[in-house]
Amino acid sequence: MNRLTYRMVTLVVIAQMGLATALSVRLHERSKERGDVPGWVMITVMTAGLVAALWVIAGDTLKTMLSDALSSVRG
Repeated sequence: MNRLTYRMVTLVVIAQMGLATALSVRLHERSKERGDVPGWVMITVMTAGLVAALWVIAGDTLKTMLSDALSSVRG
């Protein structure tokens, strides 16, 4: 895994965390009732973290598996 790919994954995760936090603040400000917004944000951030970790650890293998699967469907 090269450094550029690792940095891109890190930036995507940070951006998603920021967007999720901003959205939760907006939803909480608009909502009259107290909802489960922090739980929703936590699930989103954890999902982003898992995707980023899988991408960093097994990105090349997943890319090869997807290419093989698409090739087998085409012909």
